[in-house]
Amino acid sequence: MSKASVLVLRAPGTNCDNEAAFAFQQAGAETELVHVNQLIRHEKRLADYQIMVIPGGFTYGDDIAAGKVLANELAGKLGDDMGRFIEGGGLILGICNGFQILAKAGLLSEVAADGSPLLTLANNDSGKFECRWVYLAANKESACVFTKGIERMFLPVAHGEGKVVADPAIMPKLNVVLYYTDEEGNRAGYPHNPNGSVDNIAGVCDTSGRVFALMPHPERHIRPTQHPRWTRDAAKGHGDGFRVFQNAVAWVRSL
Repeated sequence: MSKASVLVLRAPGTNCDNEAAFAFQQAGAETELVHVNQLIRHEKRLADYQIMVIPGGFTYGDDIAAGKVLANELAGKLGDDMGRFIEGGGLILGICNGFQILAKAGLLSEVAADGSPLLTLANNDSGKFECRWVYLAANKESACVFTKGIERMFLPVAHGEGKVVADPAIMPKLNVVLYYTDEEGNRAGYPHNPNGSVDNIAGVCDTSGRVFALMPHPERHIRPTQHPRWTRDAAKGHGDGFRVFQNAVAWVRSL
């Protein structure tokens, strides 16, 4: 049984790195915060880790578009390393800004003939930053490693550019993992869908099931006391988001 080794990627503007690292530590993994420049300069090697996390934040100030600058760095300067990491069985988790980065780097779906992504994220339909809790349902048909055994979750969102949009041609092929729902688990529009994502999509995985990205923040609900109604509702052993990290660690340990 191997110990899960997690690289938490940092760049200027990252602000959820410590929370993501802590969640994986609580799940039994060893974590290390690594700046993207350390990978580019080969001071650190992606191949030395089993899990890579691209956490939330506003990398490079979200200049041009949310996550676009770091996405360009990953594709242009670390593309070969990322490819080998995925082909070698590595897991990648992108949270919020990490979703934006993975989508714009073309790592979640097919890309156009010129290499541009056919899946991306746009400004919220509400025209404002949405910071609140949302209900989610997992797609039971998805082979996503991170959501094994998960049916429903209640997690916070915090983004201004979280609307999933995709070329209609790839919609039937998308490995959709999470949907925004109402309290009863039914897919519903705003405010349950905080950004206007097509088909209420909240999370997507690549075809391998090992590269997963979602807009809500599972690292912000790993303990029951982080639930906004924890004093009124019956507290569970763990927060809803903790299973995401447990699943990743369990998958690595099973190898």
